[in-house]
Amino acid sequence: MFAVKTALATAAVCGVMDSAMAFMAPMPAGSAARMATSHRMHSPAARRSAPVALSSLRATAASIDTGTPDLYGDLTGVQLSGLNGKALKEKEFPNKKEVFSVMPKNTWDRDDKISLMYAAISTALTLGAGALAWLYIPMQLAFLPVWAFYWWAAGTIATGCWVIAHECGHGAFSDNKILQDTVGYIMHTALMVPYFSWQRSHAVHHSKTNHLFEGETHVPYTMETGKKTLAKKKAMQKVFGKTLGALVYGAIRVVSHLVFGWPAYLIAGVTGGPVRGVTNHFIPVKPFSTGDKNTELFPGAWKKKVWLSDVGILAMVGVLTAWAMKFGFWHMAALYLGPLAVTNCWLVLYTWLQHTDVDVPHYEGKNWSFIKGAFMSIDRPYGPLFDFLHHRIGSTHVVHHIDCTIPHYRALAATKAVEKNFPEHYLYDPTPLPQATWRVATGCIAVEQRGPKWVFVQGEGKPALPAASA
Repeated sequence: MFAVKTALATAAVCGVMDSAMAFMAPMPAGSAARMATSHRMHSPAARRSAPVALSSLRATAASIDTGTPDLYGDLTGVQLSGLNGKALKEKEFPNKKEVFSVMPKNTWDRDDKISLMYAAISTALTLGAGALAWLYIPMQLAFLPVWAFYWWAAGTIATGCWVIAHECGHGAFSDNKILQDTVGYIMHTALMVPYFSWQRSHAVHHSKTNHLFEGETHVPYTMETGKKTLAKKKAMQKVFGKTLGALVYGAIRVVSHLVFGWPAYLIAGVTGGPVRGVTNHFIPVKPFSTGDKNTELFPGAWKKKVWLSDVGILAMVGVLTAWAMKFGFWHMAALYLGPLAVTNCWLVLYTWLQHTDVDVPHYEGKNWSFIKGAFMSIDRPYGPLFDFLHHRIGSTHVVHHIDCTIPHYRALAATKAVEKNFPEHYLYDPTPLPQATWRVATGCIAVEQRGPKWVFVQGEGKPALPAASA
């Protein structure tokens, strides 16, 4: 029996190490090299050759008593989300090939017509909303509530354009590199996103998901580095009382993240990986971007791509300036800047909620692997309207992190396959978005090491684990 368990564990660890090593390798500077690597990895032959050990994994997971505290580690101070501690439970993880093998054969088929259709839909809806506001909402203070509704609606719709451009940056839009980068560059530039700069930083985010030190975006404080932030919370509770102080602190966290988080990240790398120091998506050289050749966010040829991204941003600033000079600043701000602020809130919310919750751990060193990080992503219930407008980016995010080159219109089928074949690993939290956002804002501040993982410990006492499976 011991020999069988040892063999299973060795096979699983080897698979995870293979996946981790593959993604820790430096990213090729040329996009063509990235696409070629992607096609080789996703070829039918490669997927057919994947060693399928799913039955062994499922049998091992099924044999584990889910109510055994030792499998979760020390949970003092840990809260539970709608996941009920599922991500905290120690388990073996499959390797990428095993996960790929359960997905539909057409998962990686990119169709230019379909991709362009979705790009056209998002663009038409966004421009249509703007045109209606231009024609029918008076530029008068009395109509401020109407303008506020327009900002929310148009910004929510425009997030679909942002997601399409994001898909271009991942190589999931088309096999035609020129078409893909042209669409992505135009759509992201129109939303004041430096296309190639963000393409690089977001690729790093995917390659190091939920890595405590090398991750990128929404990397949490440790109890040591977060002392000042935790002290602010205690100070507010001392001044306003425990309950009201927590409410005030939570509200500040929500506003600071959603409203100021995106520009702060682009300009100074706030919430970025600690190993990279200060980063700037517009100026890739010191003192604006620090780090050495092994840790800098924009190494080698990526610096030229950052400057190329800046060309588009400067052109967009010129367009907005001309608009303001002809029609007035408030006209431009009401029609463009208001919706843009809402779009920025959406993109921060997605990144925050899809990788953070009170019982979702982070890892580092030998305890982290690419596939483990990918399975720490969380799918959430955004509903049919937002799923349509935002191309299911929040409800198929686990699969998106398992392989970001999967087109969004193939992701739902792949998600169902992963959920069916890896029920112990796939994370879906049914908590409604407002409650989930508040829980994350108030309960996910700093992590503490507990065995092989780092967990948020802003709760009190120990949570009641789910009952053991029959």
